[in-house]
Amino acid sequence: MNLLLDSHVLIWTLTEDERLSEKARQLILDPDNVIYYSTASIWEIAIKHANHPDEIEFSGKELSAFCREAGFLQLEIRDKHVYALETLVRSEDARPHKDPFDRILLAQAKAENMSFLTHDTLIPDYNEKCVIQV
Repeated sequence: MNLLLDSHVLIWTLTEDERLSEKARQLILDPDNVIYYSTASIWEIAIKHANHPDEIEFSGKELSAFCREAGFLQLEIRDKHVYALETLVRSEDARPHKDPFDRILLAQAKAENMSFLTHDTLIPDYNEKCVIQV
């Protein structure tokens, strides 16, 4: 299975953070699964590191290097991913979700027929079958 990691799941994986669930850990360590990280996650961390270097201790460039060292594959943002954004629908009664990084990550997973590993409780409100809540 091809797995795209949400930014926080990616960071928790690389830093061996205790917040990474056992379910996520098993999926990521399964040798039959291929792990991907997105350019969007690198972009997100680069912005957050620039704005809050005391909270995000590594740069986007460093995160990218850590991902490659871990053997993860990069998923670049393509036009078809942007087009897939237009297919993401939330029900009217769903809680608001305004994070553009989460939306492009979900759109990438959907467009590439990948599973999207996330801990974000707002992502399942999109009702996309590619979402794996961890």
